[in-house]
Amino acid sequence: MKAHLTLLAASLVLAACGSSLPKPDSGIEPPAAWQNVETPGARADNQQWWTQFGSPQLNRLIEQARLDSHDLAAAMARVRQAQASAVIAGAPLLPEIKAGLNGNRQELLRGKGYSQLDVSRDSRTIDYYDANLSASYELDFWGGKRAARDSALSNLSASGFDRATVELTLLSGVANSYTQALSLGEQQRIAALNLANAQSVLSLVQTRYDAGSATALELSQQKSLVAAQQRRLPQVQQQAREAAITLATLLGQPVQSVNLADEQFDRLHWPAIDAGVPSELLRRRPDIAAAEARLTAAEADIRVARAALLPSVTLGLTLGTGADIADQLLRNNVYNLTAGLTAPIFNNGRLKAERDKARARQEELLELYRAAIVNGFADVEKALNSIHGIDQQRQWQTEELQQAQNAFDIAQSRYQAGAEDLLTVLETQRTLYAAQDMNVQLRLARVQASVALYKALGGGWRVN
Repeated sequence: MKAHLTLLAASLVLAACGSSLPKPDSGIEPPAAWQNVETPGARADNQQWWTQFGSPQLNRLIEQARLDSHDLAAAMARVRQAQASAVIAGAPLLPEIKAGLNGNRQELLRGKGYSQLDVSRDSRTIDYYDANLSASYELDFWGGKRAARDSALSNLSASGFDRATVELTLLSGVANSYTQALSLGEQQRIAALNLANAQSVLSLVQTRYDAGSATALELSQQKSLVAAQQRRLPQVQQQAREAAITLATLLGQPVQSVNLADEQFDRLHWPAIDAGVPSELLRRRPDIAAAEARLTAAEADIRVARAALLPSVTLGLTLGTGADIADQLLRNNVYNLTAGLTAPIFNNGRLKAERDKARARQEELLELYRAAIVNGFADVEKALNSIHGIDQQRQWQTEELQQAQNAFDIAQSRYQAGAEDLLTVLETQRTLYAAQDMNVQLRLARVQASVALYKALGGGWRVN
């Protein structure tokens, strides 16, 4: 008995000293620097990155999304599930203890009774009481139980990283939808101004037509342009409403409950962002950390499958007592100590297949881990490339817009004076409208490229 108890105590000590799994190696060497190097930002820490755009409304929407998003709430529930699974997986590392209390009464209703019945002719009723306390424990000789615990803990970490990924995706989606709604509001304002401008030119053409100095063709061409501008206005209004619906969905609210305060699109600005070096990305992206944690869990699952191929030893201890009278229940004490050895002999290859399945799963997750790293590098490169390209376009687009405005003003004045034909005015109008629209689109693209870079860098999340 003493040897068995000593072995049980030693097993409990080993179970309490769980070993951490080593960090997996992806085999991918990060590049030394990004292909598109931007000017380093003033701060490398991207905590609350959304505040860098200078929009109080965006800050409020972000906080509302963090509180009310159904997707984020579901991700948090998955974390709680993983926490419970980790507790379940770690439970076998300690003995399972049960207590029982039973009462039994037998009474012969009629007849003389029989040998398997405890009662007799003289005593047709008998009472019996018993109580027991039992403990059972499977020795973790091969580390399978610890590996199962480690796998569950790694999956818990992955679940937490997934929640961070959901939050990062949600917040960047809110930022993109809100900035798109603002840009569409700006496009709507420009469309209304352009419509008024086209109608003003139409009045001028109509006056010249009535005076006989403009042709019917010129009048029809300007009316066509006015109709095109009138068509454009409800189109932009429709797109703005759709953007508001998308934003409300991300906030977990019906669109009727979302009230957006008036905010000028041109008030938004984009900060200089420090992209750091590629090697830092492995610590900055929660999706990469989640892939790494799942790979670690898969490696632990291989150890679990290997341990299942080997013999197992189970120890049991039961303390019990029994009596015919309840007040004598504690006077008759017994104990029972058991030990059992179980080894798999034939299972038609099931256990080996489980091991092979675990190995194949580990190989799959290794490739997914590598893919997550490569995709992370690509996301940052794309965002940096977008920022670089858009900034170059905006330098020339500002000049394009200014010259288009000048050309339209000159053409309109010359036409009013009779020194220019309407065709030139129409072309300068179309050029100006296109330049104004492109200006808004490029500003939106620049803001969303900054959001994309924040997201590609993992936002404000960092692995501990």
